[in-house]
Amino acid sequence: MAASTLVPVLTLPQPIVLLPTARIQAFLDEPAGLKLVELVQRSDAQLVVGTVPCTSASEVYSWGTGARVVRVVRTVSRSSDKAFQVTLHGLSRLYYPDTQSGAPFNPNDLIELTAERPKPDGPPSQEAVATFRAAAAKLLDHLARDTNQQSRRDVYVKISHMLEEVSDDRTPWMADVIVAGINKLDYNDKLAYLSAVAVNDRLRRATELFVKQASISEVTKKIAQSIDETLSKQQKEFFLRQQLAAIQRELQALTRSSNQDAPGGIRPSGVSELDDPEQAEAEDMAEIKHKIEAMAKDSEERKMAVREWKRFQRIPSGSVEHGVIRNYLEWLTSIPWPSSSAYATATSSDKLRDRAFLENARKQLDEDHYGLEKIKKRLIEYLAVVRLKQLQAEREVSQQPSASHTHTVSGDASPQRTEGDATSRALALISHALNSRHAASAGVTGVNEKAQAQSQPQAGAQSGEAGLPAQLPSTGDKQKPKRGAASKAVKGPILLFVGPPGTGKTSLGQSIARALDRPFQRISLGGVRDEAEIRGHRRTYVASGPGSIVQALRKAGRPDPVILLDEIDKIGQSNFHGDPAAALLEVLDPEQNHSFNDHYINVPIDLSQVLFICTSNSLETISAPLLDRCEIVHLSGYTYDEKLHIARKFLLPKQLKANGLSPEHIVLTEPALLRIATHYTREAGVRSLERAIGAVVRHKAVEWAEYVDSSGNDDISRVPDQVVDGAGFTYKKVVEEHELEKILGIARWDEEEMHREERRGLVYGLVVTGMGEGGILPIETIAIPGSGHLKLTGSLGEVIKESGELALSWVKSHAYDLYITKLRSEDPLKVPDPIDIHLHLPSGAVKKDGPSAGIAMTCAFVSLLTGACVPTNVAMTGEITLRGRVGPVGGIKEKVLGAHRARITKVILPWANRKDVEHDVPAEIRAEMQFVFARTMDEVLEAAFGKGVLNWRRSMMVMESRL
Repeated sequence: MAASTLVPVLTLPQPIVLLPTARIQAFLDEPAGLKLVELVQRSDAQLVVGTVPCTSASEVYSWGTGARVVRVVRTVSRSSDKAFQVTLHGLSRLYYPDTQSGAPFNPNDLIELTAERPKPDGPPSQEAVATFRAAAAKLLDHLARDTNQQSRRDVYVKISHMLEEVSDDRTPWMADVIVAGINKLDYNDKLAYLSAVAVNDRLRRATELFVKQASISEVTKKIAQSIDETLSKQQKEFFLRQQLAAIQRELQALTRSSNQDAPGGIRPSGVSELDDPEQAEAEDMAEIKHKIEAMAKDSEERKMAVREWKRFQRIPSGSVEHGVIRNYLEWLTSIPWPSSSAYATATSSDKLRDRAFLENARKQLDEDHYGLEKIKKRLIEYLAVVRLKQLQAEREVSQQPSASHTHTVSGDASPQRTEGDATSRALALISHALNSRHAASAGVTGVNEKAQAQSQPQAGAQSGEAGLPAQLPSTGDKQKPKRGAASKAVKGPILLFVGPPGTGKTSLGQSIARALDRPFQRISLGGVRDEAEIRGHRRTYVASGPGSIVQALRKAGRPDPVILLDEIDKIGQSNFHGDPAAALLEVLDPEQNHSFNDHYINVPIDLSQVLFICTSNSLETISAPLLDRCEIVHLSGYTYDEKLHIARKFLLPKQLKANGLSPEHIVLTEPALLRIATHYTREAGVRSLERAIGAVVRHKAVEWAEYVDSSGNDDISRVPDQVVDGAGFTYKKVVEEHELEKILGIARWDEEEMHREERRGLVYGLVVTGMGEGGILPIETIAIPGSGHLKLTGSLGEVIKESGELALSWVKSHAYDLYITKLRSEDPLKVPDPIDIHLHLPSGAVKKDGPSAGIAMTCAFVSLLTGACVPTNVAMTGEITLRGRVGPVGGIKEKVLGAHRARITKVILPWANRKDVEHDVPAEIRAEMQFVFARTMDEVLEAAFGKGVLNWRRSMMVMESRL
């Protein structure tokens, strides 16, 4: 570089670039024009200034051109930006070391910059000159043949003669002349050429530009020849659309490989899928064809796809069958086949190989759910099995020697360079030119790969599959495609979450999906009554389609998603549409689902990598074969302590965010939150609790909005404890317990169950409501004049009625032992006076059934006939037999939690349920209550009435011994 000098520089707006030997005209505003006129007047010779492209307001390009000011004139335009017009002639290149110090820069402005003039280089190489002459001659020939004006044609011919006669030393100057004369050059290409100082580099860049322009000219001419030029003016729109379609076909032929590396295909940026329906049609069909090529050879899905593709090509586009086959091909190719190369990388095996997998899974479960320790323990076991099976399968595959693999690797050696390489490089340059405005990466790699693939011996034209090239080299025509380790592994037990609504069954499935880094899909089976909704409709039906399993696979986009079968207990029963529950047997059977058959697809689909999780509210309506395939995990519900933690950690922040508030706006006290949980909600889950908290937050949001509007305060981030403005609007961020009735209304659940009375014939049993919430239920009995019958009321089912009869029979058989009668043969309901016993269970509108009230009914009958009373702090549950044995019952955790909430301190349970208390009931609850586990009714009566309250007549049989 020569010494630096400070020169006046004219900034050129985009896309104007002044190259050496070129002449341009530019407009200047009033200040810049006057300044340039002053410089011209002060200059002794013809003024030379610098020009520089202004790429942005903060920076100019580092290279520019020294230009001679040919003419400066004042225009007659009224626009202030076009006060002067200047004509410049480019002379030589200039380098500007400092391009940012004078920022901001305005286009068409006259500034001063330090400029350096590069030193002249030596003569160019013979190879560069020869390549340049050939490319320039070819371009000039194309331009001369394509133009319709004789004057332009003569100019191109003269330049061709000059090119032949010019010496090698003058070829860089000739390159500047020709490049400056090309009007359709890209702005970035002009800048890159301007920065080429070395003569060899300048000739190389010019050659690339000439090849690009010549190729564009060839493609344009080919497109123009493929369209009928005799179309009338009324068909102008059709002509333009045909031209766009032809251009798009040429682009797809060049960039198909690079644009379709991803499974779903990649559209160039800046192109809308709504621009041209014909363009979208061509892209969709190319995508379908690419996915068929990606399928494993000799696989069932590829055979079916190739057969349907051939039919699709033969059927006219206006036929109804054409649309049916197209729809089928779209579904068939959108399924993530495990053997397809398009989905080869879509697995989560890397996640399973991580040594911190289980630790991360525990952290994920703890973040998503509070409590449920037993459930989390089972899920961690489940994920551990999944991880071990994956690692074991990968180890087995790595130990198997594969001769075919060795052959394949040896056949994949890089091909030798052929004569087509020059053509492929030219095509790459054309692709870069045509796609430079649509994609950051011009797709040169994809074109080279395509050209190299065409040079391989396995040409696509030899595959014989309707123009579908072979995707992989074949090692044997009869050998089936081998699946990888992922297809063999990861098949754990199918979990069935059973529990009341709102206990987190669905969110647990989502946590498992996040822990495994797999897509999550939910299929709601509630109300499904048609087998075709699971297996799909056959293609012979109108508007047929695949079933919900295939639809979930398509949405997931991977062969190993986590699919949640929600509400499996509410699936429809068998009818004339088929049995949907029976259709699930194949889906949930690990021995069969590797070849699941959907009626619409009609190709075996591998579901062995899918992790199925089912949810249900009860087990009674699930068929036995379907239940046998699942491992049952019970979610019994949350304690009040767990609900309070969930409300603090999850529900309250969620509602604050949903209602536009922050934690500084509301402080919900512990007594208020506990009252919401106990008096305004009664459920095993937390949905009603979330709705109640949301109502409180919305009430405070209204108060805060009214205060902000009335006070005119724009800063809503800082909230004092209590504010009162002049208009009388108050806002108190602390929500107390006594304010809940004003906000939520009268409590739905009162404390009636805590106010109990001790009276004859009244005993408290333990129940589980239909909402999964435990509680106590009084069992009331009275004696009325009658004929010795038992009357049962309270919407009782058959089982609970039988329990009442069993209880009365047991009392009658032990009436003599309990001093109710004086003789064993006497009936306590007829002696001394005939009476009837009326047993009633309150809440008559609620249906009740089950055997768990047996011992409570027995104690009620004993209390009624003996006059002894059971204390009000005692509750019981258990089944009774005629022998007086106490059988186990279910729902122990819910019943114990309900008793604790009702302030029951002593609970009588069957001996067989002691393990349920130890495993399910929280330790803090066990510490506050007394549990009595009974085997017989004698132990129950002693625990219920107290030791020594009931008198027993123990008769002993005396037998005479004879020898």
